Amino acid sequence: MAKAPERAQLTLSSKNYSSWSLRGWLLCRMAGLQIDERKVAIDDATNRAELLLLSPSVLVPRLTHDGVSVWDTLAIAEYLNEIFPDAGLFPADRVARAHCRSISGEIHSGFANLRSALPMNLRTKHAKFRIFAGARPDIDRVETIWAECLSAYGGPYLFGAKPTVADAMFAPVTRRFITYAVAISPVSAAYCATIDAWPLMREWIKAAAAEPEEMEELDVEF
Repeated sequence: MAKAPERAQLTLSSKNYSSWSLRGWLLCRMAGLQIDERKVAIDDATNRAELLLLSPSVLVPRLTHDGVSVWDTLAIAEYLNEIFPDAGLFPADRVARAHCRSISGEIHSGFANLRSALPMNLRTKHAKFRIFAGARPDIDRVETIWAECLSAYGGPYLFGAKPTVADAMFAPVTRRFITYAVAISPVSAAYCATIDAWPLMREWIKAAAAEPEEMEELDVEF
């Protein structure tokens, strides 16, 4: 009798604080991959360094599937696209697909000032928040990316009627804008509302709210 294949495992950090974990989880769910979640120990030094933006490399989330281990969010996206080509993680059109990859890579590798000035914290919502001036160019660039995509592909997601890898990559940014009451255009605000209402996001946010509060030093304004 053939042995049943092992379920995929996704190693995650904090659901409240870790934008990378959110991205990896969204990608797996969008692909339709059944996963078992494994949480990194809250006192793990590498985990804490990643959440405090002190680590030059991010090893979480990590997807383990069919003898393969993948630990970078874009690598996870490309791997899932190979395994589940019909899931539509990337746009079908060649030009749009290249655009999707480009902006996903841009948010993956840049925007350091935005990350440090507006750390992800799903439990908090500010009515008013003073934003470090150095983050404004990052915010402006994000808004430009969103406006171009929504105009070119018709919305409500960045590449049309359904979410793609780009939406998974920018989802944590929408939460940062909501959390810190960032002043953004109506177009950007509408996109943030679209992502906020996305059933997968609602599921993640609900789970984050139920997560034990064990990392109080991360709940700071820096």
